[in-house]
Amino acid sequence: MFQQGNFRGFEAELREPGIAVITFNQPERMNGLTQAIKRDLIEQLTQAQMDDRVRVVLFAGSGRAFSAGDDITGRPLPPGTPLVPDIFPGHREAIGTYEGLRVLSQTLNSAVRNLDKLSIAAINGIAIQTGLSLALSCDFRIAAKEARLGSATLRFGLLPDEGGQYLLVQLMGVAKTMDFLMHKRIVSADEALALGLVHEVVEPGGLASRAMELATELANGPQVAMRLLKRTIYNAAEMTWAHALDDIAAKTAISDHHPDAREGVAAFRERREPQFNQWLNR
Repeated sequence: MFQQGNFRGFEAELREPGIAVITFNQPERMNGLTQAIKRDLIEQLTQAQMDDRVRVVLFAGSGRAFSAGDDITGRPLPPGTPLVPDIFPGHREAIGTYEGLRVLSQTLNSAVRNLDKLSIAAINGIAIQTGLSLALSCDFRIAAKEARLGSATLRFGLLPDEGGQYLLVQLMGVAKTMDFLMHKRIVSADEALALGLVHEVVEPGGLASRAMELATELANGPQVAMRLLKRTIYNAAEMTWAHALDDIAAKTAISDHHPDAREGVAAFRERREPQFNQWLNR
């Protein structure tokens, strides 16, 4: 079951019609993430995946940042209920860094990307490094006009080690990604829109309402077909033509025989709005 409440570094709330809102709530830390916070987020996303009440996951930030990246200050963890026990932090030596990245940092972005349910990043302010890659892992990104996005890891002699380079290449291509990362670019919301990093930009004060509007639209759509479509879109980006055709054929064999498809056809014939997701009311 998707737990609601105040956890370490974020709070979670389930709103109608099935929108799980995860808000980073440490503005004094610019919503910086630690390994413990990431591990709790992975658990939260696992719960969202398995809870039928959740249809859409919406990430939001508080204060001036969505997330300014990893919190490398060494400060104590923020207060809040831990979702999972602490484990050894890693990063003490080369193999520890490898394991920490594979098990925690990269796994968080994989958990977002692997959600069958659609996800939205409402980027209110600064989204840097880990914060950027987390936003790019989401299916939809809406940015406030004052938001700024970048990786800028080279400023510290570091790499975009959570998969940021992969996500940027998928969205912008190799040439633009090379320019973006090598020049340590931090771009405005409008520049991010032009580069294809966000889907839309909204005026200050309109981000929360627009993000909820989109989340509600997605939550009211036919959930089974949308989740299958999401997966086959991501698959198509890495498949051959023949494999992509087979993939969507297999998924269509599920969606065509689902009650939502029968309702959609009936609503079209009866010239009314379809009432999807009755199967969720069991």
